Amino acid sequence: MSNRGCRIILWRHGQTAWNLERRFQGSTDIELTETGIAQARRAARLLASLKPDAIVASDLKRAAATAGELAAVTGLPVTYEEGLQETYAGKWQGLTHEEIIARFGDQYAAWKRGEPVRRGGGELETEVADRAAPIVLGHAEKLPDNGTLVVVSHGGTIRTTIGRLLGLDSHHWEGLGGLSNCCWSVLGQGARGWRLLEHNAGTLPEPVLGDDD
Repeated sequence: MSNRGCRIILWRHGQTAWNLERRFQGSTDIELTETGIAQARRAARLLASLKPDAIVASDLKRAAATAGELAAVTGLPVTYEEGLQETYAGKWQGLTHEEIIARFGDQYAAWKRGEPVRRGGGELETEVADRAAPIVLGHAEKLPDNGTLVVVSHGGTIRTTIGRLLGLDSHHWEGLGGLSNCCWSVLGQGARGWRLLEHNAGTLPEPVLGDDD
């Protein structure tokens, strides 16, 4: 892809009841809480000021409802993509953090060490990137010069997609911290590919002033 100054904003959905309970959601279809809807409304007003050209979202309710708030402000349609769903995590889904450690302690420890683990018998993180990253790139390809794509997805899927687009080895994806509910990360096109401009942001980007750009 030629350097056309495009941006990809990867936006995590708002709060759900399972987020509050620290339950592993995975691909379970959980709705936003009232707080989650308010978070999405606030973030949508900020993101609308970046004048996005397109919105694409996971088809799970929590992401679709979050995307809907931005669609309402911008008038843009939302394209729903099953491939942007959160990591399927089998038997881990619905369990709290403590329950996962109690029942799948070895698996959890291996995952945290960066080993390829099918959490709960589910997907590998590289498999999530295999399905999600091409969708994001496909939509980015359709942007006009200096265009902006908003991708509404899930914490795990966003992390793996960023890792893949930056060309990082999967062992290093854990080095990207998590995203808070309704926060976002921004990728921009640089001379050698995508660069991470903002991570876990909840405010509008400031220009980079100085020698490092």
